Amino acid sequence: MYLEKINSPKDIKNLKIEELNQLSEEIRKALMNRLTKMGGHFGPNFGIVETIIAMHYVFESPKDKFVFDVSHQTYTHKMLTGRKNGYLYEEQFKEVSGYTNPEESEHDFFNIGHTSTSISLASGLAKARDLKGDNENIIAVIGDGSLSGGEAFEGLNYVGSELGSNFIIVVNDNQQSIAENHGGIYKNLEELRKTNGTAENNLFKAMGLDYIYENEGNNIEKMIKTFEKVKNINHPIVIHINTKKGKGFKLAEENREIWHWCMPFDEKTGKSTINFGDEEDYATLTADLLLEKMKKDKTVVAVTPAMPTTIGFNIEKRKQAGSQFVDVGIAEEHAIALISGIARNGAKPILGTNATFIQRTYDQISQDLCINNNPATIVLNYTSVAGLNDVTHLGIFTISAFSHIPNLVILAPTNKNEYMSMLDWSIEQNKYPVMILMPGNGVIKDERIADKDYSNINKYKIEVHGERVAIIAAGDFYQIGEKVLEVVKEKLGFTPTLINPRYLTGLDNTMLEELKEKHKIVITLEDGLLDGGFGTNISSYYGTADMKVKNYGLKKEFIDRYDIDDILKENCLTPEQILKDIEQML
Repeated sequence: MYLEKINSPKDIKNLKIEELNQLSEEIRKALMNRLTKMGGHFGPNFGIVETIIAMHYVFESPKDKFVFDVSHQTYTHKMLTGRKNGYLYEEQFKEVSGYTNPEESEHDFFNIGHTSTSISLASGLAKARDLKGDNENIIAVIGDGSLSGGEAFEGLNYVGSELGSNFIIVVNDNQQSIAENHGGIYKNLEELRKTNGTAENNLFKAMGLDYIYENEGNNIEKMIKTFEKVKNINHPIVIHINTKKGKGFKLAEENREIWHWCMPFDEKTGKSTINFGDEEDYATLTADLLLEKMKKDKTVVAVTPAMPTTIGFNIEKRKQAGSQFVDVGIAEEHAIALISGIARNGAKPILGTNATFIQRTYDQISQDLCINNNPATIVLNYTSVAGLNDVTHLGIFTISAFSHIPNLVILAPTNKNEYMSMLDWSIEQNKYPVMILMPGNGVIKDERIADKDYSNINKYKIEVHGERVAIIAAGDFYQIGEKVLEVVKEKLGFTPTLINPRYLTGLDNTMLEELKEKHKIVITLEDGLLDGGFGTNISSYYGTADMKVKNYGLKKEFIDRYDIDDILKENCLTPEQILKDIEQML
C-alpha cells in the first residue's frame, strides 16, 4: 500500500506512473472510508484525485503554493501532505477539517469555505512574492461552477492585466456546480471543450491570460506533462482541464447534484445510514408553498445563487416551476440586485440561500434593495448555532450583520405555523424588503396560533402573561425561553412573562414601556452574536430606567466543528444557568 507510506509530497516523486495510478485507487478507497462514515464533499474530491497527485508530483509544496477555491476539493491534497490518517482511521477523522486550514499544515495557506476566492487570494501571494524578489510557483485551483462568482472575474481581470509574473490557474471543468451550471460563460467552456481548446472565442485569452487545454484531467501521466510545461512560467496562464465529478463511484458519476455533498451512507446502496424518519423539513415546506403560489400567480418567482435545495427545489420541483425558478449560479450579489429589480417592476421574488453565503451581499442588500425599499423576500437557511458548524459556514452573524439596515424587516419565526404565515405574508405584501430566518431547531408544531398579517411592524407578541421577569425569546431560542419559564415556575414559584418578538429590526416601545409596571427584570435570548445583536437594543432602551436587563446569546468569536451543547453551556444558555442568574438578580 503506497498511501500509508506517504508523509509528505516528497514521498510520491519517485513513484512510477503505474504506482501513481495505484495510489489514486488507494486515495479513493480512503475517501470512501471517511465519507461513508462521516459524510462530506463527495463529488468534487473524487473527481480531482489525479490532478492533485500530478500537482504534488511536479511542484514543490509548500514552497510552491496551492490555493484551492472553496477548498472542498482538497481531501487528496490533505492525504499527500501528512494528514492521511484523517481518512484511513475513524478515530482520527475529526482531527482533519473538510477545508484547508493553516493550523493543520504548512501546505495550507488560508481557511477557505466560500467560493470564487482562490484567484484573488493566490494573486496576493504572487504580488508579495514579486515584492520580496522570490521565485516560487503560485497555483490557484478553481472549479467551473465557481467561475460564475463575481470575485473570480475580479481576480481574472487583475491577473490578466496587472500581474506580469508566474501565476498558474487550474480551471477544473467538470460541467457542474452544486446543481447544474448557469450563465453565459459555460457556453464558452463547452465550446473550448468541443474544440480541444482551440476555439477562437476564449474567455481567458480575452482577459489577457495565456491558455492551454487538457481534455484528460483524470489522466495522471498527461496532467504531469501539462504541469511540467508550465512550471516556473514567467507570466499568468490558465490550464483548463476536463474532469469527471464523482469519478470512481457510479452513483456519484450519474447523479452529480445529489453527490456533491453527502451524509454518511452505505457504499453498496448509496443510501444514507442516518434515519431522519418522515419528519417535515422547512426546505420542502417552502418549496411546496411557493409552487402553490406559482400556480395561482405567474409573477411569483423563486431565485437562488446555486443553492436550490436550500428552499426545497430539487430537480423535479425546478421542472415544475419552469421559468418561475431562477438559478443565477454562484452570484449572490447579482441575485440581490435581481430580486430588487423584479420587485420594482411589480413581480414577487423570493430569494433562498444559506445564511453564510448572504454575508457577501451586505452592500447589495443595503444599497440595491433597502435604500430603494423594494418588497422582495430573502429566506435564509442555517442561521442558527445549531446549523452548519464549520468555521467558514457559520450563520450566527446574520442578526448582528443585517439588523441595522434601514427599511429591512427581519422576521424570526418560532414554529411551523409562524414560518409559513410570515412567508405567505411577505410574498404578498408590497411595502418592505423582508428577511426571514428559517428555523434551525426542527419543525416545531405547537398549539400557538400564528398571525396572518405582519404589517404592524415591530409589534411583539406576549405568549404567556406573567410578572417580575420578562423573557424576550427570539426565533430558535424561543423554545429555550419556554424552558426557562417552566424552571422559574417550578423553582421560584411565580410565572414570568414570555414574549415572542418576531421582528429583529426594531423595538416595540409600547410593550417595553408597559413591562415596567409588573417587571423588574428583562432577559433576552437570541440565536446569534450578543455584540450588535437584538438584545443590545433592548438594553439601550432601558438604559436610564429602573429595569435590570440581561442579554443571552453568543460571544463574538469564530467557532469551528463544535458540539452544540458545549457552546450553549459556554455561553450560559441552558435553562439552569439562566435560572441561577435570575435568582441572583432578584
